[in-house]
Amino acid sequence: MNSTVRSSGAFSGIGETPAGIGEFAMRYTSTPRGARLARRLTSHRLDEWGYSYDGGINESVTAIAGELAANAVRHGHVPGRDFALRLTVSVPAGESGTRRFRVEVSDMRSERLPTAVSRGDGGAGAEEPGELDESGRGLLIVGCLAARWGVVPRPGGPGKTVWAEYLAVTGATGAAGAEGTGKREGSEGPVMGDWRKSEA
Repeated sequence: MNSTVRSSGAFSGIGETPAGIGEFAMRYTSTPRGARLARRLTSHRLDEWGYSYDGGINESVTAIAGELAANAVRHGHVPGRDFALRLTVSVPAGESGTRRFRVEVSDMRSERLPTAVSRGDGGAGAEEPGELDESGRGLLIVGCLAARWGVVPRPGGPGKTVWAEYLAVTGATGAAGAEGTGKREGSEGPVMGDWRKSEA
Protein backbone atom coordinates (compact mmCIF):
# COMPACT_ATOMS: atom_id res chain seq x y z
CA MET A 1 0.00 0.00 0.00
CA ASN A 2 1.19 3.47 -0.83
CA SER A 3 0.17 6.43 1.26
CA THR A 4 0.59 10.19 1.39
CA VAL A 5 -0.21 12.36 4.37
CA ARG A 6 0.09 16.13 4.39
CA SER A 7 -0.98 18.70 6.90
CA SER A 8 -0.28 22.41 7.00
CA GLY A 9 -0.46 22.45 10.78
CA ALA A 10 -3.71 24.42 10.70
CA PHE A 11 -5.10 22.54 13.67
CA SER A 12 -2.10 23.37 15.82
CA GLY A 13 -2.53 27.09 15.27
CA ILE A 14 0.01 27.48 12.45
CA GLY A 15 -1.42 29.39 9.45
CA GLU A 16 -3.84 27.81 7.02
CA THR A 17 -3.14 27.79 3.31
CA PRO A 18 -5.74 28.42 0.59
CA ALA A 19 -4.86 25.06 -0.98
CA GLY A 20 -6.03 23.08 2.01
CA ILE A 21 -5.34 22.15 5.59
CA GLY A 22 -5.02 18.39 5.39
CA GLU A 23 -4.63 15.58 2.87
CA PHE A 24 -4.55 11.81 3.14
CA ALA A 25 -4.23 9.43 0.19
CA MET A 26 -3.73 5.67 0.02
CA ARG A 27 -4.18 2.72 -2.35
CA TYR A 28 -6.06 -0.37 -1.18
CA THR A 29 -6.60 -3.87 -2.51
CA SER A 30 -9.88 -4.08 -4.40
CA THR A 31 -11.46 -6.45 -1.88
CA PRO A 32 -14.07 -6.09 0.88
CA ARG A 33 -11.17 -6.10 3.35
CA GLY A 34 -9.58 -3.17 1.46
CA ALA A 35 -12.87 -1.24 1.60
CA ARG A 36 -13.15 -1.81 5.38
CA LEU A 37 -9.55 -0.66 5.85
CA ALA A 38 -10.22 2.48 3.79
CA ARG A 39 -13.18 3.30 6.01
CA ARG A 40 -11.26 2.68 9.25
CA LEU A 41 -8.21 4.70 8.18
CA THR A 42 -10.44 7.60 7.07
CA SER A 43 -12.01 7.68 10.53
CA HIS A 44 -8.59 7.39 12.17
CA ARG A 45 -7.13 10.23 10.09
CA LEU A 46 -10.10 12.49 10.89
CA ASP A 47 -9.63 11.74 14.59
CA GLU A 48 -5.93 12.65 14.30
CA TRP A 49 -6.95 15.93 12.65
CA GLY A 50 -9.18 16.75 15.64
CA TYR A 51 -12.58 15.42 14.51
CA SER A 52 -13.37 12.84 17.20
CA TYR A 53 -14.55 9.32 16.36
CA ASP A 54 -17.97 9.91 17.93
CA GLY A 55 -18.49 13.34 16.35
CA GLY A 56 -20.94 14.00 13.56
CA ILE A 57 -18.26 15.12 11.10
CA ASN A 58 -16.19 11.97 11.54
CA GLU A 59 -19.23 9.70 11.32
CA SER A 60 -20.62 11.38 8.19
CA VAL A 61 -17.34 11.65 6.26
CA THR A 62 -16.43 8.08 7.23
CA ALA A 63 -19.81 6.83 5.99
CA ILE A 64 -19.27 8.61 2.67
CA ALA A 65 -15.78 7.14 2.33
CA GLY A 66 -17.05 3.67 3.25
CA GLU A 67 -19.85 3.75 0.67
CA LEU A 68 -17.59 5.00 -2.12
CA ALA A 69 -14.92 2.42 -1.27
CA ALA A 70 -17.48 -0.41 -1.18
CA ASN A 71 -18.80 0.68 -4.58
CA ALA A 72 -15.27 0.74 -6.02
CA VAL A 73 -14.77 -2.84 -4.86
CA ARG A 74 -18.15 -4.11 -5.97
CA HIS A 75 -18.56 -2.25 -9.25
CA GLY A 76 -15.08 -1.03 -10.21
CA HIS A 77 -13.02 -4.15 -9.50
CA VAL A 78 -10.41 -5.13 -12.08
CA PRO A 79 -8.39 -8.24 -11.12
CA GLY A 80 -4.89 -7.31 -9.98
CA ARG A 81 -5.66 -3.59 -9.67
CA ASP A 82 -6.13 -1.50 -6.54
CA PHE A 83 -8.47 1.39 -5.83
CA ALA A 84 -7.32 4.69 -4.35
CA LEU A 85 -8.92 6.90 -1.71
CA ARG A 86 -8.00 10.55 -1.19
CA LEU A 87 -9.35 12.68 1.66
CA THR A 88 -8.79 16.43 1.82
CA VAL A 89 -9.92 19.07 4.29
CA SER A 90 -9.97 22.68 3.17
CA VAL A 91 -11.50 26.04 4.01
CA PRO A 92 -13.86 27.33 1.32
CA ALA A 93 -12.97 30.84 0.14
CA GLY A 94 -14.48 33.47 2.42
CA GLU A 95 -15.91 30.94 4.90
CA SER A 96 -13.39 30.67 7.74
CA GLY A 97 -15.83 28.84 10.03
CA THR A 98 -16.61 26.15 7.45
CA ARG A 99 -14.61 23.07 6.48
CA ARG A 100 -14.92 21.21 3.18
CA PHE A 101 -14.18 17.49 3.42
CA ARG A 102 -13.64 15.98 -0.03
CA VAL A 103 -13.50 12.21 -0.48
CA GLU A 104 -12.31 10.86 -3.84
CA VAL A 105 -12.26 7.17 -4.71
CA SER A 106 -10.65 6.07 -7.98
CA ASP A 107 -10.93 2.67 -9.65
CA MET A 108 -9.99 1.20 -13.03
CA ARG A 109 -13.46 0.72 -14.57
CA SER A 110 -14.67 3.59 -16.71
CA GLU A 111 -17.51 1.75 -18.44
CA ARG A 112 -19.53 1.38 -15.22
CA LEU A 113 -20.46 4.91 -14.20
CA PRO A 114 -23.04 5.76 -11.57
CA THR A 115 -26.01 7.63 -12.97
CA ALA A 116 -27.54 10.38 -10.89
CA VAL A 117 -31.24 10.49 -10.13
CA SER A 118 -32.58 13.92 -9.19
CA ARG A 119 -34.80 14.20 -6.15
CA GLY A 120 -38.42 13.43 -7.09
CA ASP A 121 -37.36 12.14 -10.52
CA GLY A 122 -37.42 8.47 -11.41
CA GLY A 123 -34.48 9.00 -13.75
CA ALA A 124 -34.19 7.47 -17.18
CA GLY A 125 -33.27 3.82 -16.83
CA ALA A 126 -32.43 4.04 -13.14
CA GLU A 127 -34.11 1.74 -10.66
CA GLU A 128 -34.51 2.50 -6.99
CA PRO A 129 -33.85 -0.42 -4.64
CA GLY A 130 -36.86 -2.28 -3.30
CA GLU A 131 -37.74 -2.43 0.38
CA LEU A 132 -36.14 -5.84 0.84
CA ASP A 133 -33.10 -5.37 -1.41
CA GLU A 134 -29.83 -5.82 0.47
CA SER A 135 -27.87 -3.40 -1.70
CA GLY A 136 -28.33 -0.41 -3.96
CA ARG A 137 -28.49 2.37 -1.38
CA GLY A 138 -24.84 3.44 -1.18
CA LEU A 139 -25.06 6.51 -3.35
CA LEU A 140 -28.43 7.38 -1.86
CA ILE A 141 -26.63 7.60 1.50
CA VAL A 142 -23.80 9.61 -0.06
CA GLY A 143 -26.31 11.95 -1.69
CA CYS A 144 -28.07 12.55 1.62
CA LEU A 145 -24.87 13.24 3.56
CA ALA A 146 -22.82 15.13 0.98
CA ALA A 147 -23.33 18.69 -0.19
CA ARG A 148 -22.62 17.39 -3.70
CA TRP A 149 -21.03 14.43 -5.48
CA GLY A 150 -20.03 13.45 -9.00
CA VAL A 151 -17.91 11.33 -11.30
CA VAL A 152 -14.91 12.37 -13.41
CA PRO A 153 -12.40 10.42 -15.52
CA ARG A 154 -9.44 9.19 -13.48
CA PRO A 155 -6.47 11.50 -14.04
CA GLY A 156 -3.45 9.87 -15.63
CA GLY A 157 -5.04 6.67 -16.87
CA PRO A 158 -8.12 4.57 -17.43
CA GLY A 159 -10.94 4.47 -14.93
CA LYS A 160 -13.02 6.94 -12.98
CA THR A 161 -12.99 8.95 -9.78
CA VAL A 162 -16.19 9.26 -7.76
CA TRP A 163 -16.02 12.19 -5.37
CA ALA A 164 -18.21 13.70 -2.67
CA GLU A 165 -17.93 16.87 -0.61
CA TYR A 166 -19.22 17.28 2.93
CA LEU A 167 -19.45 20.80 4.35
CA ALA A 168 -19.44 21.44 8.09
CA VAL A 169 -19.62 24.55 10.21
CA THR A 170 -16.84 24.13 12.74
CA GLY A 171 -16.48 27.55 14.27
CA ALA A 172 -13.54 29.88 13.81
CA THR A 173 -11.16 27.59 15.66
CA GLY A 174 -11.41 24.66 13.25
CA ALA A 175 -11.50 21.16 14.69
CA ALA A 176 -11.45 22.36 18.27
CA GLY A 177 -14.62 24.41 17.72
CA ALA A 178 -18.14 23.14 18.05
CA GLU A 179 -19.06 20.71 15.28
CA GLY A 180 -21.97 21.64 13.09
CA THR A 181 -23.94 19.42 10.81
CA GLY A 182 -23.27 18.89 7.13
CA LYS A 183 -25.19 21.17 4.86
CA ARG A 184 -26.39 20.78 1.32
CA GLU A 185 -25.87 23.56 -1.20
CA GLY A 186 -29.51 23.84 -2.25
CA SER A 187 -31.98 21.06 -2.70
CA GLU A 188 -31.09 20.24 -6.29
CA GLY A 189 -28.40 17.86 -7.42
CA PRO A 190 -27.82 14.16 -7.48
CA VAL A 191 -29.15 12.15 -4.60
CA MET A 192 -28.87 8.62 -5.88
CA GLY A 193 -26.76 6.72 -8.36
CA ASP A 194 -27.15 3.44 -10.17
CA TRP A 195 -23.95 1.52 -10.89
CA ARG A 196 -25.42 -0.77 -13.53
CA LYS A 197 -24.02 -0.25 -17.02
CA SER A 198 -26.07 2.35 -18.89
CA GLU A 199 -27.80 1.11 -22.00
CA ALA A 200 -27.76 3.73 -24.72
